[in-house]
Amino acid sequence: MLTFNEKLAIIESFPELERKDVSLKRVNFQLPNSISDKKNIVYHLHPNGNGFVYAGDLAHYDTDEKGMVNIRDFSAEQLQTILSESISELLPKEHTTNDQAIIGDLDEERWVDDEGNVLILINENETWNIYFGLNLDATFDTYEEAHDFLREEGFKQK
Repeated sequence: MLTFNEKLAIIESFPELERKDVSLKRVNFQLPNSISDKKNIVYHLHPNGNGFVYAGDLAHYDTDEKGMVNIRDFSAEQLQTILSESISELLPKEHTTNDQAIIGDLDEERWVDDEGNVLILINENETWNIYFGLNLDATFDTYEEAHDFLREEGFKQK
């Protein structure tokens, strides 16, 4: 288990977060330009090592009713990953011209692999399409088929 200071160092390495000291020597970290009303990304990090990170819409975490994950027993890598994913989910999406040409006004999901390759999943005309850059990579009839394909190919939802 990481110590309070080790967790604090990892969290403070994310420049997007602002530290807010609260009662009983606990610390919150907020994401001021969150696209959601959810601003507390790290909640009640305590000197005993306990604390919570917001993972609201990130499907691969076991969250409580507020979308929080207890990080008491997280490794450094696990803590960095959940913070990156949470921040990425809550920051305004910046679209390149290519992205905008594909996505337009549609809802999208971004998936990334261990090498940093990004695929975009979009529901278009009753099919689920996966794009790599401007190229259509695959088409599926259901979200579940597209999701399973992405997982099998080693991608994780951003």
